[in-house]
Amino acid sequence: MTDRIAPPRWLRPLNAVLLVARRLGLGWTRELPVLVLPGRRTGKLRHTPVSVLDLDGQRYLLEGFPGADWAANARAAGVGTLVVGRREERLRLVELPPADAVPVLRAWPVRIPQGAKIMRDGGVVPDLEPDTFAALAGRCAVFRLEPVGPTGSDI
Repeated sequence: MTDRIAPPRWLRPLNAVLLVARRLGLGWTRELPVLVLPGRRTGKLRHTPVSVLDLDGQRYLLEGFPGADWAANARAAGVGTLVVGRREERLRLVELPPADAVPVLRAWPVRIPQGAKIMRDGGVVPDLEPDTFAALAGRCAVFRLEPVGPTGSDI
């Protein structure tokens, strides 16, 4: 991966507000997907709101900003938990090689337009074209989510 790009200053506080709203069960945030991973240094559980892309029967996460902490934690841990509503699912996070990531990257701005706009506004990409996102292969990691344990359990 290449140099780190800092996300917009408002993204971290927004994520914190979304996590609180989710915990309180407010509106659409009840179903907000949250990735839970141990911190690579402390082991403390870190909660990150994420956008999950469903493509050809597989699920993927995109490191929206090169050098994102959650992606480094995913590499270190290899497994994490995806929580959606009251369901939690233990997952293996498999980082794709750049060539395999291209179809996922091309689909991202079409399927996850809000996430793509955040990346554009944060300076990761100049526009929302699929070819522009495909060019991020090797710069922004793509992780395939693979179940490793029981699914659909209540928290």
